[in-house]
Amino acid sequence: MSAAPTVEVLTAADAERSQRRAAGALADAGLGEGDRVAFCLPSSAALLCAVLGALRTGIVPVLLNATLTDGERDRLVADAEPALAVLDPRALAALDRGPEVRLHPFPRARPMHYTSGTTGQAKGVWTGVWDAATAAAAFGDEADLWDFGPGDVHLVCSPMYHSVSIRFAGGTLLRGGTCVILGAFDAATAAAALEGAHGPRPTTAFLAPSALTRLLALEGTTPERFASLRLLVHAGSACPPALKRAALEVVAPEVLYEFYGSTEGQFTVCPTGEWLARPGTVGRARPGRELSVDDDGTVWCRPPAHAAWSYWRDEAKTAAAWRDGSFTVGDLGRLDRNGFLFLDGRRDDLIISGGVNVYPAEVEAVLAEADGVAEVAVFGLADELWGQRVCAAVVPTPGAATDRVAAAVAALAADRLAGYKRPKQVEVVDDLPRTATGKVQRLRLPEVLGLA
Repeated sequence: MSAAPTVEVLTAADAERSQRRAAGALADAGLGEGDRVAFCLPSSAALLCAVLGALRTGIVPVLLNATLTDGERDRLVADAEPALAVLDPRALAALDRGPEVRLHPFPRARPMHYTSGTTGQAKGVWTGVWDAATAAAAFGDEADLWDFGPGDVHLVCSPMYHSVSIRFAGGTLLRGGTCVILGAFDAATAAAALEGAHGPRPTTAFLAPSALTRLLALEGTTPERFASLRLLVHAGSACPPALKRAALEVVAPEVLYEFYGSTEGQFTVCPTGEWLARPGTVGRARPGRELSVDDDGTVWCRPPAHAAWSYWRDEAKTAAAWRDGSFTVGDLGRLDRNGFLFLDGRRDDLIISGGVNVYPAEVEAVLAEADGVAEVAVFGLADELWGQRVCAAVVPTPGAATDRVAAAVAALAADRLAGYKRPKQVEVVDDLPRTATGKVQRLRLPEVLGLA
C-alpha cells in the first residue's frame, strides 16, 4: 500500500515571505520580467510560493505535468526556452533561500500551461506580462467571482500543473486566507483534511469529477464531513447527473458549483440551483464574457481584455482559435434562449480522463512504433470513475501474433507515455473504420468493436 500524500498548511503570512524569497532567488539567477522558469514537480507549498513569487515579479512560470516521462518533459522544456528549469525538489528548495524582495500586489501574468491539439503537438498558452491595471483586473476576475477572503481555508486537491489550482490557491492566499495542500490526491487524506485532521477545516475546495467520485465513495461519508465548506467547485470533465445528485446528498445546494473552461480561458459558472432547473447545463457566461454558438455548434467566448491569450510562438494556431475578439477551443454545444450553455461534445478526438486532456494523435505517434503494429487508432470509452478511459485499436502487421502485439503496445506505452495517456484497453482488429476519403473514424470505434 502506498503512503498517504503529504499535507501542508500554508498561511498568507508564511506564503508572502516564501514568495519574496523565491522571487529574490530568481532575480539572483538573472531572471527578469518576461523570462520563463519551468517547473515539473508534484504539488507543494514550496512550489505554490515559487510560482506566485515569480508571477508577482513578471517572471512567467511554465507548469508541466509532473507525471510526464523525461522525454516528454524535455521536449516541452526545449519548446518553452526557459531561463531556468526547476525539475527536482532540491532545486525548488534552493529558491526558498533567496533574499526577500518587494513584490507587486497581484500576479503580472498567467502561468504558461501546455495543451495539445488534435495534431498531438502540445501548445503553450501565453498571456505575456501585464501592466498593473490589467494584473489587478485579472486577479479580481477570479477572486471576486468566488469571493475569496481572509477567513477562507482552501483545500488544494488537484495538481498544480492544472491551471485551476494556482488560480484558487493564489486567490485565497493573496486575499489573506490559508491553504491546506495535498501533495497528491488521495480520497482518505482529503476526507481527513475536510474533517480538520491536519489543521483548520477548509471553507473552499475544488475537485475534478473523478476525485469527487472517489471522495463520495468512502465509507462513512456524511454531511458532517463537508459541513465547513461554503464552496465546493467541480470542473475539468463532464459531471454525470448521478454524481451531481450524490454530491447533493452530503453538500448543500448553495455550496456546490461547477464551471466550464479550458486551459485557454474560462467560459461559464453554474450554481446548483440553475443546474437543477436545467439539468445538464454548464451555466451561463461568467462576468465580462459573452458566449455564442456557430451554426455547426462550435462554442465561442468573447472574454474581457485581460483574458486575451495566444499560443506560444504559433501565429497560425492562434489565428485559427480567434475570430472578431472571441475564441474557441473547438467544443460543441448549444445555448438556450436564456443563455444557458449545454455541451454536446468535446473536440472530435479529445479524450478527457480524470479531468486531463489526452489527444489521440500524440498517443498514436508513440504506439505506432511498437513491434508488430501496422496501424493504430486511439479512442475513449465512458468510465464511471475517470469520465473516459484511453483505449487503442491496433491493426497488426501480417503474421504478427495478437497477444505479442498487445503486449508490445503496453510495454512501449509504459516506457514512453505518462500514466494518464497509456491505453487501459488494447483491441487487436483486422481493419479500422474510415471515411470515404480514407480518414480513420475514431468516434465510430466503440460501436464497431461492440464496446459502445
